[in-house]
Amino acid sequence: MHPASDPKRRAGRGTIEVLPTIWFRNTWSWGLDGRRPLLRDELGSIVALHEELGRRALIGGGHPELLFCENETNSERLWGAAGSTPYPKDGINDYVIHGPQTVNPDRVGTKAALRYRLTVAPGETAEIRLRLTEGADLGADWGQVMADREREADEFYATLAPGSLPQEERMIMRQAFAGMLWCKQFYHYDVERWLEGDPSQPPPPEARKRGRNSSWQHLSNRDIISMPDKWEYPWYAAWDLAFHCVAFAHVDPEFAKHQLVLLCREWYMHPNGQLPAYEWAFGDVNPPVHAWAALTVFDVDGGKDYEFLERVMHKLLLNFNWWVNRKDSEGNNVFEGGFLGLVNIGPFDRSAALPVMGHLEQSDGTAWMAMYCLSLLEMAFVLAEHDDTYEDLAVKFFEHFAYIAQAMNDQGLWNEEDGFFYDVLHEAGGERIPLKVRSMVGLIPICAATTLGRGTMSRLEEFTKRFLWFVENKPHYMDVVGHVNVLGGHEGRLFSIVDPERLRRILSKMLDEDEFLSEYGLRSMSRFHKDQPFEREIGGTMTRVDYEPGESTSGLFGGNSNWRGPIWFPLNFLVIESLRRYYRYLGDDFKVELPTGSGRLATLEEVADELSRRLIRLFLNGSDGRRPVFGTAEKFQADASWHDLIPFNEYFHGETGAGLGASHQTGWTGLVANLILLSGGERI
Repeated sequence: MHPASDPKRRAGRGTIEVLPTIWFRNTWSWGLDGRRPLLRDELGSIVALHEELGRRALIGGGHPELLFCENETNSERLWGAAGSTPYPKDGINDYVIHGPQTVNPDRVGTKAALRYRLTVAPGETAEIRLRLTEGADLGADWGQVMADREREADEFYATLAPGSLPQEERMIMRQAFAGMLWCKQFYHYDVERWLEGDPSQPPPPEARKRGRNSSWQHLSNRDIISMPDKWEYPWYAAWDLAFHCVAFAHVDPEFAKHQLVLLCREWYMHPNGQLPAYEWAFGDVNPPVHAWAALTVFDVDGGKDYEFLERVMHKLLLNFNWWVNRKDSEGNNVFEGGFLGLVNIGPFDRSAALPVMGHLEQSDGTAWMAMYCLSLLEMAFVLAEHDDTYEDLAVKFFEHFAYIAQAMNDQGLWNEEDGFFYDVLHEAGGERIPLKVRSMVGLIPICAATTLGRGTMSRLEEFTKRFLWFVENKPHYMDVVGHVNVLGGHEGRLFSIVDPERLRRILSKMLDEDEFLSEYGLRSMSRFHKDQPFEREIGGTMTRVDYEPGESTSGLFGGNSNWRGPIWFPLNFLVIESLRRYYRYLGDDFKVELPTGSGRLATLEEVADELSRRLIRLFLNGSDGRRPVFGTAEKFQADASWHDLIPFNEYFHGETGAGLGASHQTGWTGLVANLILLSGGERI
């Protein structure tokens, strides 16, 4: 610490308690292993003794106070029952905050901390040196070790950034990647044991055995997993994880591949094929983006790990069948996935029972399944290059895509008058009610698109034979698989829900700054609903959807999040990627107004680039020296010590770009690193 000589600085001095803490995970209270590890004081250091790990020491510089307790639940505080120790896991906290003797005077336990009291004046700094080691002291090389690790990190991130990338964007990219690496966490949840209760605690209520997650008793997680936000959301979520892996592929591709396979393993995936959604309700339904993520990770990693692609594809076939068997209630290729991660985007809770008898035919659920088909189709194409067995699967997913894509037109999800896709409430009596809310629900169909070139057709003869038979004998499906274009002398075919004509109509709304297009990306709901909210009586209740660009104003499902106007990275990212696919098919001749009404024409690649720039702009200094992500937080806007520390929020205000929701390091917002790499010339 640097001493302060200025009396004014001394007057502003403050004291802070810093508690570097070490503990053993409690394995002894569950009756599985009676061996108990030990932490103890040895000459001012905390020594850890474990049956398998051996001996380690947590050593701190200076002369900290050593505090010890047990990593045991405070039974007396929670249930009024006698506990196994007078020094439970919150003993260190209680001792520091309130002063009672809740730490072990014998300086032994299974949880311990080095207590530092630091008094620091404004502008001063303080340093604590720590080392977890097999040795007996900090070591004379402590400073050199830190310098070496910093140099290695600089070298690593320098290899990722294109040479032309501005320094500020390099900084943002590095922080996005580094924060995602920080959000790896050990996650342990054995549902069957949780339902039975902790043997060392009072038995849980009988209702637990019939409540939340009770049908997931096979699930036993004990792995390092990427968290949505290690600070605020320290549990995995299925579709979040898929987006994380797309970013992780640039810095740790083996981890990314491991995560995608892990979620499909037998102790995660339900025996019926469903993927676990998230901790508080594994049976909820997240969008099926894992095949897309696996393909993207495969490509970023160099496109050579066929074993990974084959392995994950076989698992995803089980999940695909679950969707078909469970979420297509009438067998008409229109899907009812539930809330699908978009929480309050509809006029009622899509995760709960409907307010009327019937079912909700979902534009987004059906489009997700069409996209799932195309991702599995592309996987089959890649694998068929090495094993022609996969040509059969390519045929299967081509045809299934055609049925789903055409069903979106046949079943009324497309509204010709509005030029947009909507959810449709199908009442038991047969009436079909379009829920005319202009939201991301109607933009997701853009994401179900891919191309088929002559090269692939010439290599896969059996697939091509069946494909040509299909388009000749089933002309009804030509709207979704029959488009042919010659670009640069090469013939290509477009498989898409949205044909070029409808794409133009959808984009006229998507790129309208009075609708979806914000200065910082695409809003999750059109600003059209600011002055014209959706209102309709359904089941005797008047429902209403307003444009809400910031935090949610209702307690509807997911009320602590909001999909009624803010900007969310994952769907923006998918739309951008899809526009690039359309561009590869349509080329420079297909142009749209950007923004709508401006008279400025742009190719779809230019549209994708502009959307990327707007999203990146959330984190960049503006001409006024302010970063939109910080909003009105003046400490971050004006204080140089904080101004370059970037948070990657869960979502962003649809007008100002201010960060909202989880505020530290939300994994899927780490996709900004991918966008920065793309803006620097990389196209994966």
